[in-house]
Amino acid sequence: MLQEMSSLDGLRRWVEAEDIRGFNVTIPYKREIIPLLDAMDDTAAEIGAVNCVSVENGYMVGHNTDAEAFADTFWPLDKDTLCLILGTGGAARAVGHALRNKGYRHLYVSRTPEAAQVRPTTGYKEALRMIDGKVAVINATPVGMHPNSGDTPLPLTTIRRPLPDLHVYDLVYNPAETRLMREATTLGARAQNGLDMLRRQAELSWAIWGL
Repeated sequence: MLQEMSSLDGLRRWVEAEDIRGFNVTIPYKREIIPLLDAMDDTAAEIGAVNCVSVENGYMVGHNTDAEAFADTFWPLDKDTLCLILGTGGAARAVGHALRNKGYRHLYVSRTPEAAQVRPTTGYKEALRMIDGKVAVINATPVGMHPNSGDTPLPLTTIRRPLPDLHVYDLVYNPAETRLMREATTLGARAQNGLDMLRRQAELSWAIWGL
């Protein structure tokens, strides 16, 4: 069941009225939901974002299955690969947590790096200049998602040289091939969408709910 909410004001009433035992959380509420929870597990607390909630007798506990799902579906790369995480929201924080645990160098990319609450952070123009050699770009923003599939968070058309060592992981899964992915493969890079991660985080969520 998909439940769209214009705000989280009525969340607990909805949970109680529908006898909800567990649910997933998506953009833009992965951080906003935290004050409404009764508890968080250690992973969600460390990341500072929740995408899965378990409910027992009205007691809501936040979890994060995004980080493990990303780790399980991310290609193994050389440890000297620089990972550029586009975005600084809940999904980006989960990706950063997973990359730290795997020992990869990573850098968050923000439109306003000076105001970002995660570190280390740089801007998009600076990130474009860093794309050379062993680099992975992970899009953890909704830019490029249907119906705005003509958009891209990082215009790779400005790059004029082949990039066979570039890896692009776009967490967007609708459309299956985003503009970011198309531009990357045109440069000889490898690209994947977020469908495998979506499926894996769902499996991990079902396990938390005992399904």
